[in-house]
Amino acid sequence: MNSTVSTTALPHPPSRWAQYYALTKPRVVQLIVFCAVIGMLLAVPGWPDWRIVLPATVGIWLVAGAAAAFNCLIEREIDRRMKRTAWRPTAKGELAERHTLLFSAVLCTVGCAVLWIWVNPLTMGLTLATFVGYAIIYTVVLKPLTPQNIVIGGASGAMPPVLGWAAMRGDTSPEAWLLCLIIFLWTPPHFWALALYRAEDYAKAGLPMLPVTHGSEFTRLHVFLYTLVLFAGTLLPFVYGMSGWIYLAAAVALGIGFIVYGFRLWRDYSDTLARRTFRFSILHLSLLFAALLVDHYVSPWLAAGT
Repeated sequence: MNSTVSTTALPHPPSRWAQYYALTKPRVVQLIVFCAVIGMLLAVPGWPDWRIVLPATVGIWLVAGAAAAFNCLIEREIDRRMKRTAWRPTAKGELAERHTLLFSAVLCTVGCAVLWIWVNPLTMGLTLATFVGYAIIYTVVLKPLTPQNIVIGGASGAMPPVLGWAAMRGDTSPEAWLLCLIIFLWTPPHFWALALYRAEDYAKAGLPMLPVTHGSEFTRLHVFLYTLVLFAGTLLPFVYGMSGWIYLAAAVALGIGFIVYGFRLWRDYSDTLARRTFRFSILHLSLLFAALLVDHYVSPWLAAGT
């Protein structure tokens, strides 16, 4: 009697290179590099020197990727307990701890060397300080200690425009710190929107995120209040004279949109709305900085034509 054996093809595990690439949190790093490049472009009139822009972008990307990999290493046990992060190679045990640490160290070293040699020592120092702020102060100290971790630790995540500015100018002017302030104020409502619909995950992981320690309603109120403060902060580039009417129109429209999301989240919560608020927050920051860039190049041209 003939018998047939049916086999189901098992999915191939990701390649080793794909696993290392995943450690760098590509989507997060893309936003970091985007904000850094905006800082570079805004730092100088006209088109920047691409002999500086390219190595600065590469160096910042490498160090940001190193910080992300180090974060994955430190939080591998936490990641295993969270649905959102259980897929990471470190959480699944696909990469040895020593290999992850070596990978992070190599990326950081190469990135710092690129910035030191082809950009300037100030940018290298600020980028390394950002690595320490995120990978060590935030990940190791603040995140497991206080529900205000994302507020305090947000300072390191707000630094990319300052890094880009320093790369082009060799200093950190007030304009660069205004950009930093905007990201600093944007981070809490952005991250707490995520934490609201991931509260169970954070509770299982034992992390004192605001929805876990203070409840959903308290967190939602603070998301809404931060959207108001953020709106005021986004007007500062116009008030300071750093931007023109194009940016102001975009900042007002995007700010009102974020406030509406925050108010609705506060008064009529749902996980679906929290997800939409989180996604809008990413769109908000991206379009806001894109508007700054458009204004930077278009406003002088319009002024010259009048």
